[in-house]
Amino acid sequence: MKDRPHDDVVAELLRDDPATAAELLNSILADGDQAELMIALRQLAKSFGGVRQVARKAHLNPTQLYRTLSEHGNPKLGNVNAILHVMGLRLAVQPIDGPTP
Repeated sequence: MKDRPHDDVVAELLRDDPATAAELLNSILADGDQAELMIALRQLAKSFGGVRQVARKAHLNPTQLYRTLSEHGNPKLGNVNAILHVMGLRLAVQPIDGPTP
């Protein structure tokens, strides 16, 4: 059995199972760790042909998308929506369980 890099395995899993990709992103969003979200979005971009391919399909500048998905990137909501759309995903708002403050 040939060893494969972890990122390649994760990319394949996320591409082939949108429900798993959605669960991953939702759990990261629940934690509020933006750097972790950027890592996950980079892995997702890799699974959909790479950042250049995703940028082309999302009608975004590839150089800007590389910066956006960097560890310290701060993507615009419209860019995140465009990226997720390419991947067959979307953002959604859900109520937080429990009483509101």
